[in-house]
Amino acid sequence: MTQVPPPFDPELAAALDTIKDMISPSFTPEEIEAVRTGPGIQMLAELDLTDGGFFEVEDRVVPGPEGAPDISLLICRPAAEPVAGPRPVVYHVHGGGMVLGTNRVGVDVPLAWARELDAVVVSVEYRLAPEHPHPAPVEDVYAGLVWTAEHAEEITGDAERIVVAGASAGGGLCAALALLTRDRKGPQLVGQLLMCPMLDDRNDTPSSYQMAGLGIWDRTSNDTGWTALLGEARGGPDVPAYAAPARAEDLTGLPPAFLDVGSAETFRDEVVAYASRLWQAGGVAELHVWPGGFHGFDGFAPQAALSQAARAAHVQWLRRLLAS
Repeated sequence: MTQVPPPFDPELAAALDTIKDMISPSFTPEEIEAVRTGPGIQMLAELDLTDGGFFEVEDRVVPGPEGAPDISLLICRPAAEPVAGPRPVVYHVHGGGMVLGTNRVGVDVPLAWARELDAVVVSVEYRLAPEHPHPAPVEDVYAGLVWTAEHAEEITGDAERIVVAGASAGGGLCAALALLTRDRKGPQLVGQLLMCPMLDDRNDTPSSYQMAGLGIWDRTSNDTGWTALLGEARGGPDVPAYAAPARAEDLTGLPPAFLDVGSAETFRDEVVAYASRLWQAGGVAELHVWPGGFHGFDGFAPQAALSQAARAAHVQWLRRLLAS
């Protein structure tokens, strides 16, 4: 039976139409290197992360996992002295399908939160697949979190108010990080903000079939990312939860979660299922399914009304979380 996709929001459909010649929904392994070295990634190095001097910006090299290379953390903190004691910390994990990106990808989003909430942003650079398959990415992310918690005071942050946040693959890694931190009794997280997270390597939900060939990241792209991370194990019975959080059998004891996703994207059903399982495990979760949203819509079309609503919801949730 043909899967009929839900419609895109009209404003977002217009945005998709303008970028369709630059971004294909179906991303293949052969394209990884070209995208990594393309103009999009290069432009990120030229961003003014100080936001006109509001933030002090530092690249810090810190120890990686045992026996692995050091990792790079991008640290952005308000230049002014803290008014009300140590600041909350947003520990940011970038997206890119497990195969693309640097710690500058998507960091403009948590920087906007930090300006509004007087927070510190730490964005971690992790090793990318396929050159560095699981568990390299999540172990790098965990090592960066441990350093951040141990050195929070040094960067005007509060070790007891760390929120992990990421979009797409970064959201999936944040969900995995919450599981890993719980199980290792690592740094105590106050929340996890998972934006259109990449959670399930099986790629077999109705939404993954509905959106084939449409939007920004379809099931072909998803196969590319998960196969790079997991190799032949992808989709099989032995994939660990720290690689694909949807595989976790125990979702108890996790920090409060915010999850959002578009109704017209590949990840819709796995995100909804993950939120439901968090509730079923007695957890706290807030779920938003944005009608007509494609993958990462608020980044590609930030002026659209739906994008503005999504970004406002992120800030409102963070404000409530950090006030509690």
